[in-house]
Amino acid sequence: MSGRGLPGPVVAVVGPTAAGKSDLGIALALALGGEVVNADSMQLYRGMDIGTAKVPLDERRGVPHHLLDAWEVTRAADVASYQHDARRVIDGLLAVGRVPVLVGGSGLYLRAALDDLTFPGTDPAVRARWEEELARRGAPALHEELARRAPRAAAAILPTNGRRLVRALEVVDLTGTFEATLPEHHYVYDVIQIGVDRDDLDIRIEQRVERMWQTGFPDEVRQLSDKGLRDGRTASRALGYAQLLAWLDGAMESADQAKLATITATRRFARRQRSWFRRDERIVWLRQPDVTQALRLVGSL
Repeated sequence: MSGRGLPGPVVAVVGPTAAGKSDLGIALALALGGEVVNADSMQLYRGMDIGTAKVPLDERRGVPHHLLDAWEVTRAADVASYQHDARRVIDGLLAVGRVPVLVGGSGLYLRAALDDLTFPGTDPAVRARWEEELARRGAPALHEELARRAPRAAAAILPTNGRRLVRALEVVDLTGTFEATLPEHHYVYDVIQIGVDRDDLDIRIEQRVERMWQTGFPDEVRQLSDKGLRDGRTASRALGYAQLLAWLDGAMESADQAKLATITATRRFARRQRSWFRRDERIVWLRQPDVTQALRLVGSL
């Protein structure tokens, strides 16, 4: 039940990439008198359109979309800021009788918007110092540092995960501690989460990446490179963007090699998304993005 004293429901369409979440989210918003709230961390970035499968304006069927193109590509991801912005949008929609339909596959961002979670603040200077240490010493050395200062956190973070290690050490510097696990699931709204998955996901991922290349994705990356994409600690690591930057920088022999690497990395990412979402027993899963079934689930809330 809601902990914020607002009417509902809030609908979330979740699941792995390329499963069909965006189209289902738009259809639900149309049927429910709602608006879409982006919950894909990479679609927050301005200009990252083709590579994130952002729905073009003329295909949104008149449904307003919130929290797209909100950040410059040079900005580091900040889940606490997203939580603040997402709840502001959700609260505003509920206050005027509109149904927020969150759509995306970024599990932590969805939990930040929907669950009772508090995130430590951030300090750009501290973050930059640990980023420099990561570049100079490497992730295993930072893992050893974290193990000395916060052993429980280090035990829960892979020694190769430089981004999480940097964030953990930043939080330890700022707060003196770091919890690597999230608290129990507890909604702050009346929520129905609808999970979308498909047996043919590997094929759909390959088809999506092929379409990305056919519709000008390499040119998009070149343009964003001129706008500072390489300086974006988060955006430059996004699926497809990282692989094409590697090709442009000579680390890959061809654009086709970058394409194949993108397909492989995206399939691996989809498996991680499945693992994350399947741990949340509150999600009701559909085998196909069926609007009728989804509306029946919303009606049961």
